[in-house]
Amino acid sequence: MTPEDRAEITDTVVRMGWYLDRRDWDGLRGLFTEQVYTDYTDLWGGEPRSGTVDQLLSTTAQGSWRRTMSGLEATQHLITNVLVTVSGDEGRATSNVVGVHRLTNPHGSPLWTSGGTYDMALTRTAAGWRIRSIVYKLSWVDGNQQVLFRAMSAAA
Repeated sequence: MTPEDRAEITDTVVRMGWYLDRRDWDGLRGLFTEQVYTDYTDLWGGEPRSGTVDQLLSTTAQGSWRRTMSGLEATQHLITNVLVTVSGDEGRATSNVVGVHRLTNPHGSPLWTSGGTYDMALTRTAAGWRIRSIVYKLSWVDGNQQVLFRAMSAAA
């Protein structure tokens, strides 16, 4: 693994949180392969999802990032301690993540925070390293989960 690979993969992973918090959907789209696997079952239950990056960032698809995030006043995703491995054109990044979600609501605290780890698989493309898979493992939660449920229903 070259230092350049490590830096580019780390940058891609950190940019995901940065772009998500700024609702930069075009920036986010550019970080992923066309097909994306996501597994947030530790957080939400259900099943992992496979689909296109456009489905992940859709305004209408149930559980899409854009639909959920658009219903929130603010978020902050802190992605730290990124560990990188590379084998040829395939990379893996594991990291810690804390996500703070804010929405004023009549059902308690305006904040819901979760902490856990990301395990991401990346592929080297002509345009650089792109995320093709994200698995989130939950470590802890704090606050009012109604924040997210209300955000999802408000965006429906």
